[in-house]
This record gives sequence, C-alpha cells and structure tokens, in this order.
Amino acid sequence: MYAYRVPRLWTDTMDAHRKAVRDATMDATATLVAEQGVASVTMSQIAERTGIGRATLYKYFPDVESILAAWLDRHIARHLDYLAQARDQADGPAERLRAVLEAYALITYERPHGTELAVVLHRGDHVTEAEQRLHDLLRDLLAEAAGSGDVRDDIPPGELAGYCFSALAAAGSLPSTAAVRRLVTVTLTGLLSCAGPHPEQHGG
Repeated sequence: MYAYRVPRLWTDTMDAHRKAVRDATMDATATLVAEQGVASVTMSQIAERTGIGRATLYKYFPDVESILAAWLDRHIARHLDYLAQARDQADGPAERLRAVLEAYALITYERPHGTELAVVLHRGDHVTEAEQRLHDLLRDLLAEAAGSGDVRDDIPPGELAGYCFSALAAAGSLPSTAAVRRLVTVTLTGLLSCAGPHPEQHGG
C-alpha cells in the first residue's frame, strides 16, 4: 500500500478557494453595511449576496460582527502595506516622507464618510494599534528627514507626526485628488526648517 498524501497543488487550491470565499464574504458585508446599516444586516443576506449557502457561511464566520472584525483587519493591513510600499519605492528621506504623506492623504480622501461603515473604520483596538503603527512609521521617516536636513529638527519627530496627521485629516473633505496633493505640499512646507527671519521682518 502507498501512503496517501494530499498533493501540494490541491492544498494550495483549497487555500485559495477559502481565501476567495472569505474575501467575497467581507466585501459583501461591507457593501450591505454601507447600504443599510450594521443593525439591519443578517447572515442570510450576506450568504445570498456572496452567493454561498448559510451553512457554508457559518463554517467561516459565526456572526456579522466577526465578519466586520475580519474586514477591518484586512482593510488596515492593506493600508499599512500600501504605505510601506510607497515608502520603499521612493529614494531619499525627503522623497520617502512625501510619498507616505501623499499615500496617507489619498487613503483619507477615499475613505467612506457619513455612513455606518465609516463608524466601523474608527472603532476597536484594531484601529488604536493601526494608528500607533502609522505614527511610528511617520515618526521614523521624519527623524530620518531631520537627520538629512530636509525637515526641521527643533521639534521632536513624534510631535511633527501628530501635526501631519491633524493636517491631512482635512483630505477627507476635499473635492479632488489635485486638492489632496496641494494639501500635502502645504503640510510639507510646515515641516521645513526656518533658516532665518522672513524679509518682511527686516522691513525690506
């Protein structure tokens, strides 16, 4: 007799299938929440929207809240990966800083506003942890840029990171991506070191 072993291709295919079902379930749930609110969404609706049976859905998630928690984890992970990629694809401290600020501002601009899905995005320990990771990422970039003379070094990088997040929060209410990029430029200007007094201070 031969010992039976599941082929790698089969296990890879099954893993891909399970991931596809989870992703489709999370996407369907997020859409339903945005359409009708968290309280109105049922597992039956999610199963129907996803195109799977209820019994299959319960093999993946016990309830709506667990689906939303998984969706939020995935959402945060994708954004953190996006910011890390923006950082790694740029050359030099100043370019890396601009790339991450612009990526973060565009995320803020595209984030849903005025819906229950927006409320989901701002709740739980997941968000607190993500905000800390974002703060650490930006603080390190600012420290690097300060060391190279690209931004001011008279204020701690952690405080400058807070300034950036506060300034870029305005991206959520801007009318276009062009306006978002202008906001990033203004934010970066506030990070520049004051090399000396402005001409008008000399009466010139």
